[in-house]
Amino acid sequence: MSPTAAPLGLGVVGAGRFAAFLLDAVQNLPGVQLRNVADLSLEAAQALASPHQAKATDDWRDLLNDDGVDVIVVATPPVTHAPIALAGLQAGRHVFCEKPLATEASDAVEVADAAQRAHRALVVDHVLHYNPILRALTQLGGALLGPVQRFCFENDASDEDLPLGHWFWDETQSGGIFVEHGVHFFDAAHLLVGSAPVSVQAMVARRGDDGVVDLVSATARHPGGVLASHTHGFTHAHRCERQLMRLDHGTAEVRVEGWIPVHAVIDAWTDDAGADLVEGLPSRAAELLYVEGFRLGADGAVSATVDRDANSSSQARGRGAQLTIPHHARIELTLGGAPAKGEVYAESVRAAMADLIHCAASGSAPLPVGLKAPRQSSCQRAHGRLRRPAAQCS
Repeated sequence: MSPTAAPLGLGVVGAGRFAAFLLDAVQNLPGVQLRNVADLSLEAAQALASPHQAKATDDWRDLLNDDGVDVIVVATPPVTHAPIALAGLQAGRHVFCEKPLATEASDAVEVADAAQRAHRALVVDHVLHYNPILRALTQLGGALLGPVQRFCFENDASDEDLPLGHWFWDETQSGGIFVEHGVHFFDAAHLLVGSAPVSVQAMVARRGDDGVVDLVSATARHPGGVLASHTHGFTHAHRCERQLMRLDHGTAEVRVEGWIPVHAVIDAWTDDAGADLVEGLPSRAAELLYVEGFRLGADGAVSATVDRDANSSSQARGRGAQLTIPHHARIELTLGGAPAKGEVYAESVRAAMADLIHCAASGSAPLPVGLKAPRQSSCQRAHGRLRRPAAQCS
């Protein structure tokens, strides 16, 4: 979008907590402006719309007839996402949809097909795709880490704000834990492993008192002998929440903290070129952590150390292959740790909306579609993606 172009008018469907969070996240983003809010509770819609001098309605279909609305923002319970997104696209609007896009695969396909037919942007708020740490890992994967052999995500999440009557527990409304929340991490595995799974096995466990499914686990097999395990339990107090993503690259291990990634540690054995690359990473932190639309804070940083010739023998074997890995490296990527979670979440949503603005103006597909590489910063365009030996960027 050019600096002189009129901002895209947002029509938000749903006036709950996420809608308020999203509007706070994008309020200073050039190119969008709230125009209308729809909610079954007109009072809630007015409360969200009023600070922005926007209109309010209790019928989301009114947004489809509002000439000031260019983008339908879907911030309602999951079962309603597909029909609202589909109606928005058919009415010639762009769509920004909170995840999941649909609770049934066939409905998601129908919405995606509608976006292609209408030549309109469709961006799903998969915030992990816009997270600087995961974006950095996709770059380091080919340059340093090698292929992922195993992906593991364990999520000990809180249920303190999820009373029994909450729509989250009703699979007809939410799609269930795998669809409502786990979709983030199936998506992350797709991004980091580099392929979609070819088979999946899953199990669920129920609470003993009311039979609610609150613990789920799945194992997915990706091409090339890669296994990915996903476990989600909504069983904890807030203060007891824990999340860990672990990537096994054979010669390297990556551990990522937080369901919104805020800190990662890479422990790797590598060769001469890899050691040279690692030593140059701290000076390239801004490039490595770059995501268009994400304002990297002062706490965003990369640190690295290399213990050269840390093993008396440079030769090793793993998975049947001969390896030359004499040097031991440790890399830390941080966005500020646990205290930065809220800010990182908001900036990732901001980056997703920036992607929609770009797509609406250019007609291009969103960044995180399938296995497309991210659009590059000016530094990356000049020097190419991280390679060994690494090119230096000013």
